[in-house]
Amino acid sequence: MKIATWNVNSIRRRTEAVLAWAEAHGVDVLCLQETKVDDDQFPRAPFEAAGYHVAAFGEPQRNGVAILAKSAPTDATRGLPGDGGAAQARWLEATVDGLRIASVYVPNGTAVDSDNFSYKLAFFGRLGARLDAALEAETPLVVAGDFNVAPEPIDVCDPAGWEGGICFHMDERRAWRRLVHRGFVDAFRALQPSARAYSFWEHKGRAFRTDEGVRIDHALLSPQAADRLREAAIDPGPRGEKDASDHAPLSVSLA
Repeated sequence: MKIATWNVNSIRRRTEAVLAWAEAHGVDVLCLQETKVDDDQFPRAPFEAAGYHVAAFGEPQRNGVAILAKSAPTDATRGLPGDGGAAQARWLEATVDGLRIASVYVPNGTAVDSDNFSYKLAFFGRLGARLDAALEAETPLVVAGDFNVAPEPIDVCDPAGWEGGICFHMDERRAWRRLVHRGFVDAFRALQPSARAYSFWEHKGRAFRTDEGVRIDHALLSPQAADRLREAAIDPGPRGEKDASDHAPLSVSLA
């Protein structure tokens, strides 16, 4: 099974590019973030014509997550326990061929010491509680998406310059480590321990051309899913295309 994740920064704007990439790479399950569209406006038809079933949790013009799968997703759950009644569209999980898969869009945080940053850390706490539940139930789980945190200096083009800022603040990195230390595996880093590869480059300036990026898109695997891990790769190619998202897709292959 090949599972991919991609922050597409508007699915309606990039439907053709996303579908072409997924088909070219034989993706069985595609987790999307920042779809930025209500569920009834999600461009389902092209994906369904290509054999994908669509589960979506969206908002107009911001946030939004989706799971596209060749086998129909079942038992879909929107939002994390504790999100509250006005949950932002940041978490969607479903079962595909016996594997529980979640698409996650962790809040950016906007600015350190802001209310948004506190919300981000609280979101990590609720995410951790969900991982605990999966571990307790021995559920094979893949959590794929934009975590908005670069775990280590190797994941940042300029660690000194990024230190203490959004996506590389120590509080965020501690929150990430708490997820991993629960027993979950960072799929890309597990198979490529010394690779310097990024998944996000800002649109402004020449960030992509000069490779000034960070690795903030991840796939976390429970022990039961990690046992099946065979490949993990980031494909920077789509980021270089015209009118591209500022993120590149990450894919993992499970036996």
